Amino acid sequence: MKSRFFVKIFLLIILATGAQAGVIEDTVASLKNLDISIKILFLITVLSLAPSILITVTSFTRIVIILSLLRHALGIPQSPPNQVIIALSLFLTFFIMKPVFIEINKDAITPYMHKEINDTEFIDRATKPIKKFMFENTQKKDLKLFIDLAKEKPKNIDDLSLTTLIPAFLVSEIKIAFEVVFVIFLPFLVIDLLVASILMSMGMMMIPPMMISLPFKLILFILAGGWELLIKALIVGYK
Repeated sequence: MKSRFFVKIFLLIILATGAQAGVIEDTVASLKNLDISIKILFLITVLSLAPSILITVTSFTRIVIILSLLRHALGIPQSPPNQVIIALSLFLTFFIMKPVFIEINKDAITPYMHKEINDTEFIDRATKPIKKFMFENTQKKDLKLFIDLAKEKPKNIDDLSLTTLIPAFLVSEIKIAFEVVFVIFLPFLVIDLLVASILMSMGMMMIPPMMISLPFKLILFILAGGWELLIKALIVGYK
């Protein structure tokens, strides 16, 4: 049952947020009267945007950047491998986005499946929780920048277009990810400097400092509960 729920939610996000490219907003009125086969063809077309939609409207971007750069801070850029990093980022994204998915399922998917609402209302209800999530986790100065560039004057979140909110959300996510990684890098940088200074004072110039400092960085990260603290910070960091 849970797997079917997440499949429905994923398909909904793809359909609902496809409006970022202006595809759904321009055609949803005509879709109301189209044959079911045409709607299926349209949905399959939107499915091709699935990877970009997953990246642009969820917490995936911030998580994958932080976990990827953590490897460089530790000095092991190839471990954990990319498949593990992406998988962990994906499931953390589902964990963080679960309240949004539940709200979409309750307010949009279920009424639509029971034919209580039409296509237009379905899109409106589906995009509201996503827009709210992005709005609450976007830095205000980044949002103001894109609103000014788009020359829009939204009175509330409902008037804010996805084409303005999504890039502001992405820029904000990248900035926050870099700020978190900077804090993570500091203790490991101190260890690298200490080890390099000790080796130079001992005249051991031929031994790479990274080879000596790596075990110390790993044990420090483990003893400090690094994985638990980092994952908790990633989850709590979202409103």
